[in-house]
Amino acid sequence: MTETLSGRAVDGERFRRALAAHAAGVVVITAQDDETPIGLTATSFSSVSLEPPLVSFYVNQSSSTWPRLRSAGHFAVNMLTSDQDELAVRFARKGIDRFAEPTRWHRGPFGAPLLSDASVHLVCLPHTTAEVGDHVLVVGLVCEATVHGTSRPLLYHQGRFGRFIPHS
Repeated sequence: MTETLSGRAVDGERFRRALAAHAAGVVVITAQDDETPIGLTATSFSSVSLEPPLVSFYVNQSSSTWPRLRSAGHFAVNMLTSDQDELAVRFARKGIDRFAEPTRWHRGPFGAPLLSDASVHLVCLPHTTAEVGDHVLVVGLVCEATVHGTSRPLLYHQGRFGRFIPHS
């Protein structure tokens, strides 16, 4: 049955344009690889379960950060605020030290790098991974949750970062 369905799949560019219409929250996933902090920007973050407390995100299998993130004993989810778009861009770029200035961060519980001024930090233990298409689904068990404020979230929509404006 999969062959029949895959023959009916839309092409990648049409799919990309359709998904661009969906606004997504922006997070940076950080971890410690030996003594080196690592991180990447993700717009596929989601809650999974309350009992147990699980969250998830997807990472491209070709990501150069993924092998190092996979071997980490824990990771942190840094929920970005609407004024942290430059930070999101920085952690999406390749070939740079993402943790160098102007990035501000400190080590959190278990040594995970936590980005300064994020609205929420979740420290997670790896729970499950699964290859799904050209990505890897990563599920983490939340073992620490710190809410720093209720700032407006950074959103990604139509290929650009933006801010949430609530209805009055």
